[in-house]
Amino acid sequence: MTLTTAPEAAAAPDTGTAAVDLDGVVKRFGAVTAVDGISLRIRPGEVVALLGPNGAGKTTTVDMLLGLARPDRGTVAVYGRPPAEAVGLGLVSAVMQSGGLLKDYTVAETVRLTAVLFGKPRTAAGEALRRAGLTDVAKRLVGKCSGGQQQRLRFAMALLPDPELLILDEPTTGMDVAGRHEFWTAIRDDAARGRTVIFATHYLEEADAYADRVVFVRRGRIVADGTAAEVKALAAGRTVRATLPGARQEELAAIGGVDRAEVRGDTVHLHGNDTDRIARHLLTHTTARDLEITSRNLEDAFLALTADEETPR
Repeated sequence: MTLTTAPEAAAAPDTGTAAVDLDGVVKRFGAVTAVDGISLRIRPGEVVALLGPNGAGKTTTVDMLLGLARPDRGTVAVYGRPPAEAVGLGLVSAVMQSGGLLKDYTVAETVRLTAVLFGKPRTAAGEALRRAGLTDVAKRLVGKCSGGQQQRLRFAMALLPDPELLILDEPTTGMDVAGRHEFWTAIRDDAARGRTVIFATHYLEEADAYADRVVFVRRGRIVADGTAAEVKALAAGRTVRATLPGARQEELAAIGGVDRAEVRGDTVHLHGNDTDRIARHLLTHTTARDLEITSRNLEDAFLALTADEETPR
């Protein structure tokens, strides 16, 4: 689904206004608190990754940014306006994972129709197709497109109102490696020109590589907010990686200094603060080879900061 509603985008307020401003936001559904006091301020032009376990409150937060839900407490503003007003003025577009496409239209017809709805010239449709990497499949029926191509189509449609804020939900699902790289290159170019981007993804390496800020949400609360490097630093310790065929996770977890052990085929990943002790044990008491000691990555930080999820949100 691509959410855009206005025929002509309004000019964004002056640059002193935050692109997104959530202050003490709470949203409940019966006895379940989906969002529990979130405060978040995003500057124009920032690319922000919103990450968390399934049910952590991300979707509810996005719904409030799009004016699809109202907070029970606190305030939500998009470029200084109520979210529904900002959407109505064309300041916001959202690219969701599914829905919103007519399978019997071609790719080009779909984009041209969207351009007409927004009062844009035919040239705008061609430019959106180019920027989304769809020129080569412009004549293909939408129903014949791959999942990645359909996601690119939603992106092209979202670009047509020239929004100030672009919200992306799993934007590169179904894309190959080259397609993902081209997509994020286009997003970074947009951000350099002042467009604000908020995206949710399960590809943590994308958040690491392309986001200016990473925001982790757990149980409806923000548990980390900073650059990828700052967030990774919150997960103290390092990782020992080694080749050790036949290793058993419970035996590895019992090694002194190991906080968490993983077995992936013949490769083991041992996380802990005393990696020298772990490495010595592997070298002197096991047949491990190809040892490597690395700093924790964003996946490690994610697991450490969002672990032990309880009630679904």
